[in-house]
Amino acid sequence: MEIEMLKKKVLKGEQIEKEEALALAEMPLETLCSGADEIRRAFCGNAFDLCTIINGKSGKCSENCKYCAQSSFYKTDVENYPLLGEKELTEQAKYNSERGVPRYSIVTSGKRLSGREVEEVCRSIRKIKESVDISVCVSFGLLDEAAFRKIKEAGAVRVHNNLETSAGYFPKVCTTHTQEDKVNSLKAAQRAGLSVCSGGIMGLGERMEDRIDMALRLRELGVNSVPINMLNPIPGTPYENNPRLTEDEMCRITAVFRFLLPKAFIRLAGGRGLMKDQGRRCFLSGANAAITGDMLTTAGITIKRDMEMLEELGYQVVRDCE
Repeated sequence: MEIEMLKKKVLKGEQIEKEEALALAEMPLETLCSGADEIRRAFCGNAFDLCTIINGKSGKCSENCKYCAQSSFYKTDVENYPLLGEKELTEQAKYNSERGVPRYSIVTSGKRLSGREVEEVCRSIRKIKESVDISVCVSFGLLDEAAFRKIKEAGAVRVHNNLETSAGYFPKVCTTHTQEDKVNSLKAAQRAGLSVCSGGIMGLGERMEDRIDMALRLRELGVNSVPINMLNPIPGTPYENNPRLTEDEMCRITAVFRFLLPKAFIRLAGGRGLMKDQGRRCFLSGANAAITGDMLTTAGITIKRDMEMLEELGYQVVRDCE
């Protein structure tokens, strides 16, 4: 009955609060997921936001995020290379566009790109936009408004920067920058006229309350693209022995996020390839977006396989989900 009451509240356009979300998280899973899927259909229909990412600069990161294979603090097998050039970035954009993917994100390691690197990647973005009919997103770290304005002028439409977890738990995950640094960068991107994409990683040792606190912060910031990553414990990182979350846990997280963020594109991101069903149950529990193809340092799910699954589920991959 409580799920039904809260579902009706959301469908009327009202917001549920933290204590209500905590109660939802304890409700029977099947009923919770069904309610979340109904909310998704009511606010978003069958629209699906599909994107691919390219590791535009890899390794040697100055930050100590405990989950990350690219941190210079840990010994992992990740490949190290500098910022990719115009040719490689454009070719990959064409490859994805030809397979029906409407969104392409360039992701780089490090705290932030340097001024020279921003200029270089802006040239690449302009080349992509001249050559390929695809939306370009970027994940370049803790840049300021001036840098984001250059990136927008080059043709990018969205900036990604994950909050990762709650503000209270974040210092246990990373100490070389703060979550508020990330929030300030997201706000700078918004002031520059870019849409923003921000979510977190599940399975860092956080509680459900931390996940809900993060979702509430995203709601406050007006974020409409919310990646949900499932931790893939990478050998050599401090989290290499963290237990993987179950598919039931991921469905529960997805459903609670849908109740809190009814209009958002809730995006299954890193770790989806670890799920036996490749996220199918989550796509029936409130999720309506995904990253397809390879992740940054781990293998993902092929575009062809994802397109087939989305068609089976009745979704329609759409453009202009800003």
